[in-house]
Amino acid sequence: MLSVMISKSNLFITILQLGVLFGFYLMGVLIQNLFDLLVPGSVLGMVLLLICLYTRVLPEQWISKGATFLLNHLPLFFIPVTVGIMNHLDFFTGKSLWLIPIVLVSTLFIMITTGWIGQTLVNRKD
Repeated sequence: MLSVMISKSNLFITILQLGVLFGFYLMGVLIQNLFDLLVPGSVLGMVLLLICLYTRVLPEQWISKGATFLLNHLPLFFIPVTVGIMNHLDFFTGKSLWLIPIVLVSTLFIMITTGWIGQTLVNRKD
């Protein structure tokens, strides 16, 4: 009985935290629409979330379970993209050979940049 109550409590907290994350997304979309910005609302919402976390206006514990839930189920979000690509394979006709080096080079660039930034932050003395 107690484990069921804990499970329901965790479910409620996770749903509430997902709502907070979705609220940041909606605020970003609202700002994007109000000011007619070229930056997507989802990116603006993430920047707002980052600012709130960095300034400690929003404690990490208020979104940790919701964020973990989203990260654990992240591969499911790529299914619509994959299906969309399969439906529009004709768009990639003649360009597929170029996509392979582009993806490889950009992935290598991101990995090197991320590693360099990570090492710089770790070795930085405060």
